[in-house]
Amino acid sequence: MAYSETLRRFFLIAGLLVFVWLPDASFAADAPKGDAADASSPASGASADAAPLSFDDEFGDEFADKGPIISDPLEPFNRAMFWFNDKMYFYLMKPVARAYRSVPEGVRVAISNFFTNIHSPVRAVNALLQLRLKGAVQEVWKFSVNSTVGVLGFFNVTKGTGIEGADEDFGQTLGYYGVGQGPYLVLPFLGPSSVRDGIGMVADSYVDPIYVETDRTTDVILIKGAETVNTLSLDKDTYEGIKRDSLDPYTFIKNAYGQLRENKVNH
Repeated sequence: MAYSETLRRFFLIAGLLVFVWLPDASFAADAPKGDAADASSPASGASADAAPLSFDDEFGDEFADKGPIISDPLEPFNRAMFWFNDKMYFYLMKPVARAYRSVPEGVRVAISNFFTNIHSPVRAVNALLQLRLKGAVQEVWKFSVNSTVGVLGFFNVTKGTGIEGADEDFGQTLGYYGVGQGPYLVLPFLGPSSVRDGIGMVADSYVDPIYVETDRTTDVILIKGAETVNTLSLDKDTYEGIKRDSLDPYTFIKNAYGQLRENKVNH
C-alpha cells in the first residue's frame, strides 16, 4: 500500500474517532489536574508509543548542574529563537493542545501510535547504517505487524512482546561515526537541536514517508502540526515546571539536550 494512501486512511480513521467522541467533550480553558498536560518543551514534537513522554523522564534533574557539554557560539540567535518558541507555546500551541485534550486520551494515544509507526523507516534505515542489524530487523517487523494487525499502526500490538526495535535517527548515525554535535541550535517551532542534528533532520526527511509521499509543503506542515499538537496534548506540564524551577531555563534545556543526545549516540 502506498504511503500516500496510508496517510489518507489515517485521517479518515482519525476523523471518525474524533467525530464519535467529540460531541461529549468539553473545551474547557484549563484541563483538570489529573489529565495529561501539554508539553515536554515549547514548539517541539515527540512520539508517544504507549505512554506520553515526559521532559523529566528524558532529561532528568541529573543534568541540571552539568557544565557546558555543547558549544553555543550562536547564543544570541538561539536565545531569540527560544523566546519565539516560548511565546508560540504559551499563546498558540498550549491553548490548541488544551482544546484538543477534550478528545479522549485513548483516541489520542492511538493517533500517536500511528505517527510512531509511520516513522519506523527512519529508525530502521539508521539502525542499518549503524550496523545495528538486530534493531533494524526488529523495527521492520514492528512496522509490518503494527501496520497490518494493528490497523495502520493505530494499535501497538507489538508492545510487551520483547521486540524493542530501534530508536535511531541520522543525527545519531553521524555521531556513531564520530561526527561531533557541533554548535547548539534552537530551531523555530522545532526547539532544541544542533548543527549535526539539524543536518540529520534533513537527511531523515528523504526516508520519512510523510515527506516522501506528501507532494505539497502545506500538507507536510499540516500533518506535522497535527502530530505535534497530539503529542503536546499527551505530555505532562513539565516545561512550566522547568521555567518555574530553573534560574535560566534556556541553559538548563541546552545542557539537558546535549547530554541526552550524547547518551543516545553512546547507548
